[in-house]
Amino acid sequence: MGSSESADAARVVRLPQLRLDELLAELEARLDAARRTQDRVHSLLEAVLSVGRELELEQALRGIVEAAAVLVDAEYAALGVIGSGGERLSAFITHGIGEAETARIGPYPQGHGILGELIRHPEPLRLAKLSAHAASYGFPPGHPPMNSFLGVPIRVRGQVFGNLYLTEKRGGRQFDEDDESLLSTLAVAAGVAIDNARLYEESKLRERWLMASAEISTGLMSGAGQHEVLGLIAERARDITGSALAAVATPVRNTATLAVELAIGRQEDAHRGLVLPVEGTLTGQAFALGAPVSSPDVSHDDRITAGPPRFAGLGPAIAVPIGREDRVRGVVLLARDTGASAFSERETDLLKGFAAQAAVAMELAERRRDAEQIALLEDRDRIARDLHDLAIQRLFATGMTLQSAGRFIQHPQASDRVRRAVDDLDRTIKIIRSTIFGLRTHDDGSAPGLRARAVRVAGEAAPLLGFTPSVRMEGLLDTHVPQETADHVVAVLSESLTNVARHAHADRADVVLETDGHQVRLTVTDNGVGIPPEGRRSGLRNMTERARDLGGDMEIDRAEGGGAKLVWHAPLKEPTAPSRN
Repeated sequence: MGSSESADAARVVRLPQLRLDELLAELEARLDAARRTQDRVHSLLEAVLSVGRELELEQALRGIVEAAAVLVDAEYAALGVIGSGGERLSAFITHGIGEAETARIGPYPQGHGILGELIRHPEPLRLAKLSAHAASYGFPPGHPPMNSFLGVPIRVRGQVFGNLYLTEKRGGRQFDEDDESLLSTLAVAAGVAIDNARLYEESKLRERWLMASAEISTGLMSGAGQHEVLGLIAERARDITGSALAAVATPVRNTATLAVELAIGRQEDAHRGLVLPVEGTLTGQAFALGAPVSSPDVSHDDRITAGPPRFAGLGPAIAVPIGREDRVRGVVLLARDTGASAFSERETDLLKGFAAQAAVAMELAERRRDAEQIALLEDRDRIARDLHDLAIQRLFATGMTLQSAGRFIQHPQASDRVRRAVDDLDRTIKIIRSTIFGLRTHDDGSAPGLRARAVRVAGEAAPLLGFTPSVRMEGLLDTHVPQETADHVVAVLSESLTNVARHAHADRADVVLETDGHQVRLTVTDNGVGIPPEGRRSGLRNMTERARDLGGDMEIDRAEGGGAKLVWHAPLKEPTAPSRN
């Protein structure tokens, strides 16, 4: 009896003890879970704070990728930014893959396979094995193996900005619902951080455009020349937009063409001075429409005219008019490197505003110059009036007095001196009258300059040639080249292109007309059969004589790759022999 009671008592003691152990184990497990949850919440908060610190967009994106990898304990992480078309990735930022591995893998993905699946269906996607999914696209050579996958979209102001991709959870584990929930929460914070960074970046960009506009206005108002100001416009636009090339073209008066006044950056020499038709060209289209015109790849654009190769290595481009639709003063062309991002709508709007402000500044400066010119002309009119009303009348009265007094002079030598004095006064009056005529004769600028005449000759030769010759002009041709010399240049250009059409059998001709202020030089090159030794040379002799009449000369040589090269040059001084025109 005693032993049975003792066994029952032991059982009673053991049963509560076992139940207590179970409860303690359960409590410990729950405490561990709570601690893990607390740690993950802390990690999430730290991640949210870290992605919110950066205001530079690129740094913010890198911070998001690193925070995501730490948060869900992933070995590899990436953020793919979706391009403007909404179908491909325009940027891809990675974490966990070194530079050497990146170089072996090659170009970043464009958004195919699983990456594209998340672009097409912007919802969280969790996979135990990447290769098992129907949309799996495989990996390029050199890519590290990846199995487990977790992806979530990042939205900014309701629009999908990009996607976060996490692979290979450490320890061979799988991504779970908690990982998905944490990453989705981080994606919301990332969207806010990206939006803030973009707004900050946009404000800085606007500030740079405003500073550039102010610099241009200051330059114009302080008397800087138009060429200098156009250079400033091109330089600032190229710098702010990250372009490899900037070129500014202005209309050639009395022609349907544009001349590239200046170019800065990649292959600038091939662009500078080039004459472009308004019809059928990228720059001309922007000029005619008075609105920006873009190209996704300028090196393969049909709107690029014939001429020297000048867009190799360049991709996205945009032509922006300077001025209003009803009065475009010029066009600025910007081109980025091949593979660079296209000009966004926001960048285009900022460029339009910058070009419009530059045009206003140019117009104000032009009005100021007009006012100064009017004041100068009014001053010249006043001087002419004073000379006519005062000086001439007094000289005339003095002459009449001397002429009357001469009748009373009996001494022959004295009388002769008085007559000579009267004749001198008459000649002085004629000189003053001529000066008055010069002061009151104002050039109305209606006569076409050398630029316009050369472009017209090239255009008129196009039907004979069967193609439009490339024309490039540099220097102050309308200002530095005298009229008589310009007449010779136009005649030689016309004769040269006619010879190419008749004898060269060419399908390309390049015209370069330039001046440095000391001499004018005309170069005409074709890719035809060249000039045979036994050919007629009367036309060439005439062109040579024109140059020598002006103190210059002409050389004929074989062009690179075949054809002929004519170089005609003359100093910028008054001709020493009568013109042949």
